[in-house]
Amino acid sequence: MKKSDTEQEQPGLEENKVSDSQSKRELDRELQELAEKEHQEEIYYEERRRERHERNLKRKKRQIRNRNLALIITALAVLGGVGYFYREQTGLKDGMETLVAKVRDLVPDKNSGKESKAAEELAKADQSTESIENPDINTEEAADSSDSTDIQPESGEGTADDSDETTGNTGDNSEDTAQDESGNMSDEEKTEDNSSDSANQPEQDAAQAAAIDLNGVMPQAAAAGTGIIRRQIRHEKKVLTTAKEKAAQYDYDGAISLLQKDNAYVRNVHFQNAAEKFQKKKDKCVAWSPEQVTHIFYHSLIVDTSKAFDGDYKTDGYNQVMTTMDEFNKITQIMYDEGYVMVNLYDLADVDENGKMQAKQVYLPKGKTPFVLSQDDVCYYHSQDGDGIATKLVIDEEGKIRNEYVQDDGSTVVGDYDVVPLIDRFVEEHPDFAYHGHKGIVALTGYNGILGYRTDISYQTRPDDLNDDKKAWLDAHPDFDLDTERAEAKKVADAMKAEGWTFASHTWGHKNMSTVSMERLETDTQNFKENIDPLIGGTDIIIFAFGADINNGGEYTGNEKFEYLKSQGYDYYCNVDSNQYFVQMADEYFRMGRRNVDGYRMYYNPDMLADLFDVSQVFDPSRPTPVPPMNGG
Repeated sequence: MKKSDTEQEQPGLEENKVSDSQSKRELDRELQELAEKEHQEEIYYEERRRERHERNLKRKKRQIRNRNLALIITALAVLGGVGYFYREQTGLKDGMETLVAKVRDLVPDKNSGKESKAAEELAKADQSTESIENPDINTEEAADSSDSTDIQPESGEGTADDSDETTGNTGDNSEDTAQDESGNMSDEEKTEDNSSDSANQPEQDAAQAAAIDLNGVMPQAAAAGTGIIRRQIRHEKKVLTTAKEKAAQYDYDGAISLLQKDNAYVRNVHFQNAAEKFQKKKDKCVAWSPEQVTHIFYHSLIVDTSKAFDGDYKTDGYNQVMTTMDEFNKITQIMYDEGYVMVNLYDLADVDENGKMQAKQVYLPKGKTPFVLSQDDVCYYHSQDGDGIATKLVIDEEGKIRNEYVQDDGSTVVGDYDVVPLIDRFVEEHPDFAYHGHKGIVALTGYNGILGYRTDISYQTRPDDLNDDKKAWLDAHPDFDLDTERAEAKKVADAMKAEGWTFASHTWGHKNMSTVSMERLETDTQNFKENIDPLIGGTDIIIFAFGADINNGGEYTGNEKFEYLKSQGYDYYCNVDSNQYFVQMADEYFRMGRRNVDGYRMYYNPDMLADLFDVSQVFDPSRPTPVPPMNGG
């Protein structure tokens, strides 16, 4: 079909419209690009103007600072000159040489190019401070980082960058003024003084030395002042950071005291605001008495369930009284999420200056609940070797407490495989889980040594009744040295105490204190004091083996075993009690029940742990069931 003339011309019109549209878009794009370039140029010139303004401000600050330093040095020089001429009247005659020597130490020697003794000491102190705060950051980096701190120097104080620009840029006028007013004697004055008082030649020489050429001193003095300011800034930043860390662990009094005792508190608004904030948080805290605090405990954790539950004669015992590492980690996380916070026995009660036990209160924010944590038998017995349990506590290259663990191929690795390092790592991530930084109580026996180290004297003396496990271990370690083992154990114990851990006696031979004779009790206690106390710094806590108390729950008063233990320095006594709370206090002691968190309790009495966690969420499916009942019941 033939198209009409109108229809045939239509494509051409459309092409013209498209061309006009494209031209318009290109024009708009060009205009937009021009506008953007103009905007970029405006930004560039605005930045240059701002930089010039900042440089001018810095220059004015340097001029003010240098002028002030010149006035200070001039005043000191004038005072020194006045002191010299009136030394007899002011009583400074005999000490003039010492005074001059002090002044010379404070001023750098421009001829030798060496810094003064005072400057050297300040530099050493600066390096020492930097190495403590961050050993990986050098002096220049530390100076730069100080600019970003939220604690700023007072008006007129410079920065590290200013000190670099200051050197060599001090005005000559201020130096000349300082020289003119420095108190130097003229030649005529020196001649007259020599003729009238030749007996004072040593003092005259000293005074002449005191008339120091101040040329070049000004920039170095400004730089030294800037260094002092940098150190002060770092110090104040460190104090504020430490105070915040204390407050994060509910030690509000400690945080406030740290800030208020610092000399910077009166002028540092950050210190004052932080102290006020911490006080308000403390005022909102809830007080907890000892009777409201529960106490839970574990044994060594099972890392590899296939080895612990392998069907041998130890399987039932592990299943009853131990917890797997997976269960422990889940319980810890749940308790933290529920607001539980670790406290220690000393937070609950303490002995006063009269030797009487007094109850204390724990103050926590609303929604937080205190609890005591302890772990028994942290000795890593020979009998546990090869059963999927850690073998030792060690300190790694970073100074952190870790475990040694023997893998299937016999190789030993270092990591977090038991309660102590796992709690340490958890608190690193959640510092508010530890009240005032306090963690758990570690209960020790001694017959196999402590913490995985063979520290008992029997390893050296090899008595006739030495058991087969010890003999086998000694045969496998012919290079054994008792002093070395004890030194390593003490090093770990010291590190644990520094991290907030407390030690307790679990009796040296894991004795049942409810049935043991007095003679055996005394022998066992002395074994503990001779072999373990020197390594842990002593302890006044006893956690009874088997949870067996020395009586059936009544007061200890008049109990022969208690009287002996008390005479040996024990003030805190812990048994095993299935109740949520058990606390008994008297003037002579503090007594507390503990709840076992293990296979037996989780399997048979999950309701007894419901206030802590839901057993169904943590029970390890690799644990054999049914868990064997206690005592074959």
